[in-house]
Amino acid sequence: MFKKTETELILQLKKGSMKAFDEIYGLYARRLFAFCLKYTKSKENAEEIMEDTFVWLWNNRSTLEEADSVKPLLFLRAKHYLINAYRKVINSPVYEDYMDYLDHHNSTTADSQLEYDDFVRQLNQMLAKLPKTQQEIIRLSKLEMLNNQEIAEKLNYSEQTVKNQLSMGLKQLRQLINNRTNLMWLLFLV
Repeated sequence: MFKKTETELILQLKKGSMKAFDEIYGLYARRLFAFCLKYTKSKENAEEIMEDTFVWLWNNRSTLEEADSVKPLLFLRAKHYLINAYRKVINSPVYEDYMDYLDHHNSTTADSQLEYDDFVRQLNQMLAKLPKTQQEIIRLSKLEMLNNQEIAEKLNYSEQTVKNQLSMGLKQLRQLINNRTNLMWLLFLV
């Protein structure tokens, strides 16, 4: 079958040929869809922009020049539609609500980070009140996630000593935390 040149397709399209339009659609629809999908990340939106672009081509067929190339015209028009779609999204109330949510969430995250940092600081203060051996064993067990055997090998203690020191240290730490919590409740009530 004889393939028409782009110039011939434009001439026929200008005369209102649906066959020429279908041929142009067949040549560029997939590439144009992929281009739109790259920026919209939505098949529905990409398809809508692609269709709008081809509707624009059909509605403006009489203004086409023989020397024009269809591909750059289509992609430039699709780019304009993509920009307009982006502007609509940014100015939509849903997007504004989403941005408000993100602002609130980020401030909540910052507050949570401050609370966590304060908790870690207080925990380190309480750990400092324990004997050095218990401090070291608790840090290796709970922070470095070593098991009793690994701690025993690292510190040259028996595994039973590690187990006993860990148990006593955690018991004392719990007591310190409970005392601190009770103190905080008393301050809160006063």
